[in-house]
Parts: sequence; C-alpha cells; structure tokens
Amino acid sequence: MNILDYTAVQLSEKIKQGEVKVAEAVEAVFEQIDKTEESLNCYVTLEKEKAFRQAAAIQEKIDRKELTGPLAGVPFAVKDNMCTKGTLTTCSSKILSNFVPTFSAEAVLRLEAAGAVIIGKTNMDEFAMGSTTETSYYGVTRNPKNPEHVPGGSSGGSAAAVAAKECFAALGSDTGGSIRQPASYCGVVGLKPTYGTVSRYGLIAYGSSLDQIGPLTKDVADCAAVLTAIASHDLKDSTSMEREDTDFTAALVADVKGMRIGIPRDYFGEGLDPQVKDAVLKAADVLKSQGALVEEFDLSLVEYAIPTYYTIAAAEASSNLERFDGVKYGYRAKGVEDLHPMYKRTRSEGFGPEVKRRIMLGSFVLSSGYYDAYYLKALKVKALIKRAFDDAFTKYDMILGPVAPTTAPKLGESLSDPIKMYLGDIYTISINLAGLPGISVPCGEDKNGLPIGLQLIGDSFQEKKLIRAAYTYEQCKEGK
Repeated sequence: MNILDYTAVQLSEKIKQGEVKVAEAVEAVFEQIDKTEESLNCYVTLEKEKAFRQAAAIQEKIDRKELTGPLAGVPFAVKDNMCTKGTLTTCSSKILSNFVPTFSAEAVLRLEAAGAVIIGKTNMDEFAMGSTTETSYYGVTRNPKNPEHVPGGSSGGSAAAVAAKECFAALGSDTGGSIRQPASYCGVVGLKPTYGTVSRYGLIAYGSSLDQIGPLTKDVADCAAVLTAIASHDLKDSTSMEREDTDFTAALVADVKGMRIGIPRDYFGEGLDPQVKDAVLKAADVLKSQGALVEEFDLSLVEYAIPTYYTIAAAEASSNLERFDGVKYGYRAKGVEDLHPMYKRTRSEGFGPEVKRRIMLGSFVLSSGYYDAYYLKALKVKALIKRAFDDAFTKYDMILGPVAPTTAPKLGESLSDPIKMYLGDIYTISINLAGLPGISVPCGEDKNGLPIGLQLIGDSFQEKKLIRAAYTYEQCKEGK
C-alpha cells in the first residue's frame, strides 16, 4: 500500500509499529506536492526544512514511547489564517504578505503536542471572505476532482490538499460553512465543532462570534482523532468552553438504532440540484436501514439566515479589520508621508475587492441611523434562529440535509455574481449563527464526477452523536 493511501490514524499506527518512518511520510507528501501543486495551488507557504526537522524530533519521541497518540508523526497542513510561530501567515492577503507571527495559534500548538508535522500553510479566500478560494491574493486553488472547478471556500486550500494527498489532514476555519462546503466540493470529511470547543487564540478573526476551527480529513475516524487533539479550554480565549469529555474517538461506533433524525422540508425546495437531493436522501435511507428513525419536519426562518449572517459577519469583519492599517505590521503603502493618506492608500492597495465590499457593508450597518434597522435586527433574528433549532432538537437527535445547493461550480462563475455566491451558503450559515456543530461526509457524485456532501447538524456539544451517525453511514457505504 502506498504511504499516501493511508488515513492519518492508519499512518500513525504504521509509524508506531516501525513499518514507516516519519521522514518517509513527509518525503512522500512533498513528492506529491511536487507533482500536483503547480496545477492545484493548495499552499501559500511550504516549510520543507522545518518539516524534516520536526519529523526527526517526533521520530525520536515515538521511538522512546513518549508519543503514543493517534496522530503521532502525521504530516498536517494549516489554513493560512492561523498564526504559526516563525512561518509566514498571510490570510491570503497582500496586506499581510510579509507577516511572520511570534507565536502559534492554540489549535496548532495542540496538534504539534499530539506529534503532528506541520508542512505548510494552505491557500484560502482573502481573510476567509468567499466561498470558492478565488479571492486569494496568491491566485485561485483548483479542485483536485476536476481542476476546471473551484474547491469551495474559504478553507478550499485545506480541503483540496487533503483530497489531492498533499497532506494527510488539515485544519480549516468555519465562519459560515467554510469547512463543510469545501469538504463537500472536494469529497473529504469536514467538521465544524460547537462554538467555543476549539480555542480561537491565534486565529485571525473574520467574524468573532461565528468563527470556529475544525478538521478536514480523509475519513470520520481521522476527524474524531483531530478534534480530540485540538479541543481544549483555553484561558487566552474568552469564548472557550470547558468541556469534560472530549475523547471524540469513543463515538466511532457503527450504531444508529433508535436515533431520531429530522429532515427539514425547507432544505429540499427550489434551488437544490436534483442530483444533490437524490444523493442526500439516499444517504438518509442508509441510516434508516440501520435503525434510525427518519422523518421530515418544518424548520422555520431558513430564508432569513443569509441576510442575517452577512449583516452580522460584515459588521464584525469591519471592526476586526480596522487593525490592518500599515502601522504595526503587514504591508505599508510607499511614498506617503502623512498618516491619514497612508492609512487610505495602504488599505486600498492591501485589501482585495471582496474584503472591501464586506468592510463597507459592515461599516454601513454599524453606522449611526442604521445600527437599529440592520445590525440590531439581525441579532434578534439570530436569536430566533437559535430558538428554532432548540425546538427541533427537542424532537430529534440531529438534522440531516445537503451541504450546498449544487456541486462545485466552475472557476469564475461565482465571482461574476457575488449574490449567487452568498446564496450558496444557505444550508451552512444557520449552524454558525446558532453556534452548533455540523459535519460534512461524502455521499456520492453528480453525473460529472463531482463530489456531493451530506450534512449532519447536532445540538450544542453533541459532536459525538454526529460522529457516530457519520461513521455508521461511512461504514455502510463502504460495505464494512
């Protein structure tokens, strides 16, 4: 078996058994990157020398039995909006094109403590603003399943790197579907945890009340192992939650008997590609055949999710991005002597069109005279959306639906119509507004061979139920 064909957990087991060396796994990944990276553009920064130094140190710890976890020795990629000490961290933006942090994000430190080798930083939509990884200053990332199509976004580089075997697993961040949607488009597994489960310390913020770090992996077992490694209570993050049981690998049980699964009728109406609909409903039938109780229900307020999300996210983005002004770090416009012209030119030259669009929208909804009409109203609707989910979870253990209305669009199609791109998030953003966990699992392909994702949504802190159902489906699909 080729090293690259192993899952992360399988690879770690082979390394601990002495059948594979950590350096061999790292070498295999960089050989694959040499073959495919020029056409796919999954990475912004690669750290080859650093990765081999890490590999040697980790191999020694494994040999001494100091590292025994399920991720020891596994090459990982990290989305380029998570700070990594001594490694360029750009958010795929010109304005941070020279920013090298002096510290690492807590999630990255947790991965490294688990024995992971960080091989590089993945491409993304600029400041995580986009659904296609086409707004990056470093060029578009292409979908490994079909390079004429997008990989999704904003964690498109991470999802594409996993799908193309340019790493064994990756970290992404999810503000409105940015882990689950690229996972669906690229045919990998992606999980957005309950808000507060993974520390946001060191994650360069887009929408602080919505952002959450999570794993992109080859299968559900890898996903559970990565989430177990990165979940933590962190005093450096005021939104971090203290959770007692974070061994998510314990949920890897193929059993959904008696599990109640609700399918929202609102998710299967106009705008959903018939091929996506069929694949998702077939997946529901698989879970039903395994003893789950599956029924349709009405989930209200779906049509309000997109305007609510983009009002709140843009408002938070306009506030969070104020710090990028050319004074403290990052890009600074040249040839400007006075302070205010320097601010203006730096931000004009440093930010791309999509980021500017969202900053302007956010500044507008927060401005005097419009705050109550837009931002405050959006916060009230957000509370109503959370209540609608709370009501649903009194009847169901989880909600099942599509991740996106269609499979991956062709490159260039979404950027020409930003509103259409925003509408593509209709099934994912409500979960962020309500702070809930959600997982995307591959459930088929369309007639062109593009992957389709199944989304399972759980109540707060119920990741284990999602992992159990996803694992059950995966095992049945593979005939295990």
